[in-house]
Amino acid sequence: MAKKTEQTESEAPEQPAEVIVTEASQASEADQAETAAVVEAILFATDSPISPAKIAQVAELPGRREVKQAVARLNERYEQMGCTFRIESIAGGYQMLTLPEYHDVVGRLFRAKSETRLSQAALETLAIVAYRQPVLRADIEAIRGVATGEVLRGLMEKQLVKIVGRAEVLGRPMLYGTTRRFLEVFGLSNLKELPNVEELRSGARALPAKEASPRAGDDEPAEEAAAEPAEPATADDSEPVPAQEKPADEP
Repeated sequence: MAKKTEQTESEAPEQPAEVIVTEASQASEADQAETAAVVEAILFATDSPISPAKIAQVAELPGRREVKQAVARLNERYEQMGCTFRIESIAGGYQMLTLPEYHDVVGRLFRAKSETRLSQAALETLAIVAYRQPVLRADIEAIRGVATGEVLRGLMEKQLVKIVGRAEVLGRPMLYGTTRRFLEVFGLSNLKELPNVEELRSGARALPAKEASPRAGDDEPAEEAAAEPAEPATADDSEPVPAQEKPADEP
């Protein structure tokens, strides 16, 4: 009887190895899909970049690696589905952002927040701080040629600029630098993504040539403005000089 039992057990069919591997793969795939769904829900619910460590903590994941894998999985799915958004790395965290080709459409619906609207003086000052940080206020004023105390205070109120230290010189003046908010507002992952200075210079040289091109209906007002003696020509104004020489060339 015992012999018959042993024979019955030995004759029991064994599960193929392929079936075991398939089941394990399916379980792993389901876990990854669930993790991606949780990460997607977290990113969908926030309107500011959230760090991988924070996502892992909220989602109760082992670490950042699982978060990065989930983000890659989600972006791949978004691309396959033709979605108009992606998960981007911004200011050391992740955030859902609309694709660049749809910025104009979204911009017509939502206007920029008042706190991100900057005057020309503020933009110039912020650019100097971004490219030269840590920088002294005296150096900013030397570049711009005007006092920048009020502008710097405004940028600090908007949380775009902050005090990053003090210089090791007489008086220990304060050093200024950009903030994480600056990266968020301008959509940068880090300061290395700032536009190349040479590209900006080439664009600045091309701009006056574009503005100087004649436009229909602008000839007469331009000549009248150039003939007014109340506005003396400066070193940067190139139009008044040829306008004054023009009468001398006429027969």
